[in-house]
Amino acid sequence: MTSGDIVYDKIHFRHDPKWSGRLGPTEGGGVLLCVACVIEMIDSDDIASVRKSFALSGISGLLKCSPGALRELLRQDTRVSLHFTASLLGMLHTVEDPATLEKVDQVLVQLLLELQSEMSYRFVLDEIHKQLSDQLSVKGSLPTFNFLGNIVEAVPNVAHSLVTQYVPLLEHLCSALLYPDEALKASALYVWLKLFGTAGGSAAQSLPIAIRDRVCILLLQTLASASSPQLINNCVGLLWLLVQLEETVSVLMNSPGNQIMCHENQNNSQILCQNQEQQSPDQCPLPLLLKKLLLSGDETLQATSARCIASILVHSPSQCSAPFIKADVPEFLFDRLASSNSEVLLWSAYSCLVLLTNNPLFFSQCHSVYGIESLVRSVKEALQLTNLEVPKQGLLLLTEILERQPPSERLFPSGPGFVAVSEAVMGGVSSSCLLVATQAANAAAALFRLNHQSRPVQYGKIEGIIEAITNKFSELTLASPAHRRSSRSLKRSDPNNQVSRSEGFLLQALICFQAACRLAEECASEPVLKENTFTAPSKHSCAQDPLESLCQCLLRCCDTVWIPTVVKVCEHSPNPQILQYFYSILSSQFTLLPSLIFVFANKLASSGFYRLPLEHKGLLCAGNRHPHLNTSCCGFLQKLSMCLLSQSDPASGSCQSDVEEVENLLLYNLPFLCCRLSDWPSLLREAPGIQLWEYKGPRAIQYCLVIILHLALQQGDRLLPDQTVFSSVVWLLHSVQAQGSCALPRSVLRSALYLLAVTQDKSPNLDGAPLNCISKALSSCQSFSSLYIHHPALLHFIWRYPDLADKFGPIVLELWLSKQAQHTDAEKTIPGIQEKGEKTESRTDDQEPDTETMELLSVLEKYPAATLTLLDMVCTREATLAGQALWVLEVLLRVQREYEADLCATLRPALLQALQRFNVESMGHGLGQGSTAQAVSVLLSNSGLIDQLQTVLSSSSAPSLSPSACPPSALLCCSHLLLSSLITLQRVNSAQVQKSISWSLDTAVQRLLVQKRNTDNLLLVSHLRLLQALLDADLASAVVCLRTGPCLLGPRPMGVEDGALYPLGSRGAQCLSTALSGLLLQKHELLLRASVNCLSSLLGFLQRKSPTTAKYVVCQPWSRFLLYCLFSSGESCRLHPAILRLITILLQNGSTAVWESDLLQVMEAVERRGVKELSGETAHALRLLLTQIQSSVDRPPLTEEHKQRVEGMMESLGLQTPSESCSTSLPSSVLRVGDVSICLSDFTVKAGGCSGKLI
Repeated sequence: MTSGDIVYDKIHFRHDPKWSGRLGPTEGGGVLLCVACVIEMIDSDDIASVRKSFALSGISGLLKCSPGALRELLRQDTRVSLHFTASLLGMLHTVEDPATLEKVDQVLVQLLLELQSEMSYRFVLDEIHKQLSDQLSVKGSLPTFNFLGNIVEAVPNVAHSLVTQYVPLLEHLCSALLYPDEALKASALYVWLKLFGTAGGSAAQSLPIAIRDRVCILLLQTLASASSPQLINNCVGLLWLLVQLEETVSVLMNSPGNQIMCHENQNNSQILCQNQEQQSPDQCPLPLLLKKLLLSGDETLQATSARCIASILVHSPSQCSAPFIKADVPEFLFDRLASSNSEVLLWSAYSCLVLLTNNPLFFSQCHSVYGIESLVRSVKEALQLTNLEVPKQGLLLLTEILERQPPSERLFPSGPGFVAVSEAVMGGVSSSCLLVATQAANAAAALFRLNHQSRPVQYGKIEGIIEAITNKFSELTLASPAHRRSSRSLKRSDPNNQVSRSEGFLLQALICFQAACRLAEECASEPVLKENTFTAPSKHSCAQDPLESLCQCLLRCCDTVWIPTVVKVCEHSPNPQILQYFYSILSSQFTLLPSLIFVFANKLASSGFYRLPLEHKGLLCAGNRHPHLNTSCCGFLQKLSMCLLSQSDPASGSCQSDVEEVENLLLYNLPFLCCRLSDWPSLLREAPGIQLWEYKGPRAIQYCLVIILHLALQQGDRLLPDQTVFSSVVWLLHSVQAQGSCALPRSVLRSALYLLAVTQDKSPNLDGAPLNCISKALSSCQSFSSLYIHHPALLHFIWRYPDLADKFGPIVLELWLSKQAQHTDAEKTIPGIQEKGEKTESRTDDQEPDTETMELLSVLEKYPAATLTLLDMVCTREATLAGQALWVLEVLLRVQREYEADLCATLRPALLQALQRFNVESMGHGLGQGSTAQAVSVLLSNSGLIDQLQTVLSSSSAPSLSPSACPPSALLCCSHLLLSSLITLQRVNSAQVQKSISWSLDTAVQRLLVQKRNTDNLLLVSHLRLLQALLDADLASAVVCLRTGPCLLGPRPMGVEDGALYPLGSRGAQCLSTALSGLLLQKHELLLRASVNCLSSLLGFLQRKSPTTAKYVVCQPWSRFLLYCLFSSGESCRLHPAILRLITILLQNGSTAVWESDLLQVMEAVERRGVKELSGETAHALRLLLTQIQSSVDRPPLTEEHKQRVEGMMESLGLQTPSESCSTSLPSSVLRVGDVSICLSDFTVKAGGCSGKLI
């Protein structure tokens, strides 16, 4: 045998040359191989083991470097090939040298791979089975088992043939596990290990069930008694393969109840083996065996043990977790976490514990409480490892424990424990790996549960986690719109790209932030959690409330980082999950810091956060998609709306019922509002049917739309074009009224009015029908103040249309000024503006008007009628409001230098009417004597006032003017009444007059005499009041210069009487007396009183100037006819104070027109009614009449009986002196008749002795 050649020279000569060949690389000539020589050397016992080993090495090398060469030689005769194989198999039983055995094993495997013959495989398996069957003991089968394992691994077809066709051989492999030799057991297990692990475990699927179950039980028994590392490793390796099969897991976990069934013709040794197999513990041994591995010092075994547990739990978590928990496996797993830095072991332990947490028994036996400290410490250390999958898995375990831990068992009863876990979580959030940071955020969300908070609550650590998550946003990779479009397909195919991971972190961060907000709300509702009860009392005052600090942090982070980030991410590709949590977070902000929430709400609304959720609802929630997002959006919109509504104008008069009404409309209808904004106009214009419930249905949805449009537009967010909004609201009002109802809910009507006002500029003017519809809708509300919104557009809208201005203009101006006054008062009371005790300065003439005043001025300049309303308010409203109106008018006059002619023409009469009203309501009743005199002097010295009065009075008496050109009746009335007051007050206060007013006395008397039927009663009353004032002044007032004519004085030259009665004259006195008698018959209340008073003043004037004429006037037959007519009108007329006063006047002046029968009728009427039933004014007039009757002895004569009746009535009334009667208090209230204000005290019946005095 030469060096390198594989031949045996002594025997080679007799071998057929066909079995020889020079094989191998052509360089160097190759290697000479004789198959026959090799076979004979292997079979011969005389050949040294070393030579055999050399030959095997050569063949092995040849097979490696020249594949196929040996196969060509052996194909010449199959018998030679099989004989060669059999010879090698025989060496496995005869060779004792380990190195040679290893070469035999190696060559056999290489040879079979070279031959690639199914026949060769079966031949090998047959030979092995024959060898094992022929041996009385399996002790020498160790090399065979090793070879079998190697060939199964190398040739998968051998494994399949073995498990399907050589079951007896498999039984020998099982029996080998009963032999006490651990090396033999290890070799047998090696075969099983390769069988179950070859070709992905496909061979194991064909394994007979009985054999498979027997292997499971024998494996457990072998592992329980194994001591050698090789055997233990093989057991653990096989166990790892078995626990990955669901069928074998069930067998392994139920092994105590199984028995190994053997064939009936088993020998005694097999029976003994069977008895050994039946010896099993009372409970499942597998958890205990795996726990034993966890206690070993080998980290590989510990890791494999944990992986086996995890695999078992994956297949059957509900059935298999309890035995492991009862065996205290979690406790030992936690111990491994505390004592190991092995990445494999840590990851395996984490994974196993994650699965065990699915069983409530894990927590009820307090394994979580026992191991939380070790887990937290382990996670903090794992974050330093290079393999970031390990801390990710650790954080997952932490998350599971935090989420599943029962609230009754606290994990962090004290602060240090919570501090440690929060630091671990913050470390995870700060990790460079987004997947780790995402899992850490998930753990933080679970940590923020109330039951995990220590006492005291560590608000600072919670705030630190939130800030760490917020700071992480700057590292996120958020795709731009262009990148989103270009990488959309790639993103779908690769969910682990950086953009997807960034969005995944953002989603989990939102969930965490929501949990933090919920925790803050819960802590705020628990007084014991609000502050640290262990803080020294001295530090409470100087330290900020930690809970408030946390709430501020949440609001600040949300405002500055979270909102911009989410809006950017969802701008072009909205993510329903992200948006769901985002809107939920925004909703929670409304309860965290009440002091800042209005600012936050206004910022949101003005930044488009009405449009944004509405668009997301329309885009993502239509068709009942994403219901959770819909709920979140609705919750946010409702809270935002109610917050904005709660800070609406107090002047609007909104009550709790309005707030509840809006809340219910939003609550029940926002979920159904899942359409695009472009569909809103058609939705508003739908004509819904009858709505069965107040807050649900198509009409309620329309109401909801109106409210949202109002609140959004109030913050500058125009959801729809102005023209569209205006026309839609008008149509809605018409539709509601067309259904037979004009009463919208007050809150909806308020919103509709606001929308109409704000959107009117870009909309066409309303014609009759829509305007009437709006007016009808506004009139349906009992209190317009509850509809008012303090906005300039509302002023312009109401005053833009005369119909609306007539009805609602005054109240709108009043509400505007009231609101403006509230703003002024609020500015005065702001803390810090004024020093203590310092008085607020009043408005000055040179003070610049504020914005609201300028807005009102623009209305006044555009709509002059509004100025008249302001003038009315100056005189008719309370002092504060009147002062506000006066201030606006002053500003109007100050800033408007160039007045329009129409405005001046309108203002002058209005000012005159306002002055008369002011005179009635204030000057005559509320001012002192000195103030009255000063006011009268100011008025009389105002030439503009006198000129205006002259203009009005002259216009009314000019014969050339048509009726339409004459001043309005109300203006004439006010002028007469004002002038009468000026005459009286000038006389009483002796005020100087700069300029007199010219007035035609004859025209006035003629109007009373012949034009009374064509003259308004109130105008007649004002004429009489003016005449009365002039007569009281003896027709010689410095205020008025009277003009007269022939119709009053008669022909020239005047007689003595005419001269004494100038400018009235005797004829004028008779004409006026006749006119007054005719007016008395009108029986109009004010006219009756004014006529009697004027008659009293006339007779007083005549008595002073010409008693003869006075006697003549009262004794005319007309006077008797007058009394007859009045007494014929009924008992009520007889007891009227004016009629009683008329009789008294006639008796005082010696009239023969009063008969005894007249007096008897009066007394009988008094007796029938009763003195006590008479009004105060009637009783006073009756007392004067009875007193006059008693003093008139001759005329008319009374019988003694009648005199006694008079005395009885006087006693009943109570005797009073005339002076007391004259000073009797009379009514002084003000009566408004249209635009005319009348002081009723001016028209109470005058007492004779008080004639000429100011009442």
